[in-house]
Amino acid sequence: MTAGIETLGAIARAEKAPGYWRTVGGRLLRDPLSMICALVLLAILLSALFAPWLGLSDPYQGSMIRRLKPIGTPGYPLGTDELGRDMVARLIYGGRLSLLIGILPVVNAFVIGACLGILAGYAGGATNSAIMRTIDVFYAFPSVLLAIAISGALGAGILNAVVSLTVVFVPPIARVAESVTTSVRSLDFVDAARASGAGALRIMRVHVLGNVVGPIFVYATSLISVSMILAAGLSFLGLGTRPPEPEWGLMLNTLRNAIYAQPWVAALPGAMIFAVSVCFNLFSDGLRSAMDIRR
Repeated sequence: MTAGIETLGAIARAEKAPGYWRTVGGRLLRDPLSMICALVLLAILLSALFAPWLGLSDPYQGSMIRRLKPIGTPGYPLGTDELGRDMVARLIYGGRLSLLIGILPVVNAFVIGACLGILAGYAGGATNSAIMRTIDVFYAFPSVLLAIAISGALGAGILNAVVSLTVVFVPPIARVAESVTTSVRSLDFVDAARASGAGALRIMRVHVLGNVVGPIFVYATSLISVSMILAAGLSFLGLGTRPPEPEWGLMLNTLRNAIYAQPWVAALPGAMIFAVSVCFNLFSDGLRSAMDIRR
């Protein structure tokens, strides 16, 4: 009788226990540094999305009379660029393209790399060798040089920059996906599903995907900061966004000649890239810690 009561009590406690993702969310909310970074990123994202409704100056309209105004100039709190355009408007509107080119390649690579890695990890054998050895070819080239080579071959433009960065990030994400899938496919619940007659596609979709998508997603979020820097580098080299579009990497390129006249104004796009990259890195670290149920 006592054992039965204890069993019922254990079942009741298990039913009241919060789910995994609720636990992860609670742990993430208790991490002040991660929350600060998340709020900063959210503020930058919302300001970029709703830039037309913020009453900003025209980011394309300039005047040579007011070119290279210093920070703190009345009406231009962050000064003006080499063509007399408001730096506040340029930075906020530039967040649209910078975040797009930084995040979209990682999202694309996450989908493609996860599919390839899960297929290779679950299938094993010749399928694994064919996929992973092909991916290993891309590791022979540094990511920066590979992105420059692909963008140079495709030509300048936002779409080509996204494609080149997607190609760069697929191999590392696929490698992580293959590693975690290989460790999951030998677990008991996968063997039970296989013994019950479930097909390989159903096992990967129902039983494997839910257990490997977390580590893959955390790793992908850590690549966003790298993608932001590479995207800015491509624009700086003239292989990404084209003038007169506001984009932080391109703004660094156009303002580099003003570094001696107005160094603080010229450093603003670089400061934005640095701040966003650091916030993505710190938030990714907090998310990884929150998802580690062993801690």
